[in-house]
Amino acid sequence: MRIAVTGATGNVGTALLRTIGAETDVVGLVRRPPALVEPYDRASWASVDLASADSESTLAEIFSTVDVVVHLAVSFQPMRDRGYLERVNVGGTARVARACAAAGVTHLIHMSSGGIYSAGAYGVEVDEYWPRSGVPTSTYSMDKAAAELVLDRFESAHPEVTVARVRPGLIGQYEFGSALLRYALPDVVPSSVVDHLPVLPIDRTFTVPAVHSNDVADAVVRILDRRASGPFNLAAPTPVRADDVADALSARIVPTSQRVLSAALRAGFAVHVLPVHPGWVDLAFATPLLDSGRAERELGWAPSVDGPEVLRETVRGMRERAHAASPPMRKRTASDRVRSFGRRGFVSRGRPS
Repeated sequence: MRIAVTGATGNVGTALLRTIGAETDVVGLVRRPPALVEPYDRASWASVDLASADSESTLAEIFSTVDVVVHLAVSFQPMRDRGYLERVNVGGTARVARACAAAGVTHLIHMSSGGIYSAGAYGVEVDEYWPRSGVPTSTYSMDKAAAELVLDRFESAHPEVTVARVRPGLIGQYEFGSALLRYALPDVVPSSVVDHLPVLPIDRTFTVPAVHSNDVADAVVRILDRRASGPFNLAAPTPVRADDVADALSARIVPTSQRVLSAALRAGFAVHVLPVHPGWVDLAFATPLLDSGRAERELGWAPSVDGPEVLRETVRGMRERAHAASPPMRKRTASDRVRSFGRRGFVSRGRPS
């Protein structure tokens, strides 16, 4: 089997390259090809910018040589550039789907998110048929929900293409540590801040589904092997709660309401002190827990790492500055902070592949 993987150097893509069998030939599609070290030496690479309308013809040419397309690419940054995020996350999905049809690819696997689900079931497990209107204040949620609508229309127009959608909870792994620090911390704040965090302001109701990157990759491989279609929720049995976050960070909880947290993040983002869009807090307190029964029944999938352990491993990766040898997963460095501050002030600049 020969597959094309967009975003193959990211959090899930890296895990997929580690998981996929040697009999599978992989073409990785990214903006910045990585150094050919393990696990990236498992694939051949092509540079494609999904934000560009011109990428569609390139995608179709590459897809004409493969059997399956796995669409993992997503952009989280620049969080202030709404147009760019939409061009990648929504427009890029449309271009990938149309290129599949043009190239005759008959199986498309799309990385969606449990964040597409509508509010109203916080702390309660929902299956794949819960409404998918997203969380209006979260750009990530709305982009993922819009991408699913793109695929709804695509499936109606192209019934010859089998489409599967993977909807995981919070995804983590050790190697994602440095990348997460770059996404979450202001550029001028040193990474060592996570080493000594005495207090944690958090709402005690905090409860989010989580899943390990390797387990998401395992589900993708099972979808490939079975040529499965439709949506699949993916989450470990135990969600991450406020006490788990405090335990992972060795911090004492300072009970703080969601409303206060959201307001503080919104204010910090508005004055360019914080790089994280305030919608992430709203999403964290709106995403329901996920019933993964369909993946278990139809794919034989079972998570190997429980939710709190996913968080502990990811935080350990943050503290140990863990990273992989690809642009999106590279180590966060002091030179990043100096360069960013010197040019633009308190702004997060990165654009992941």
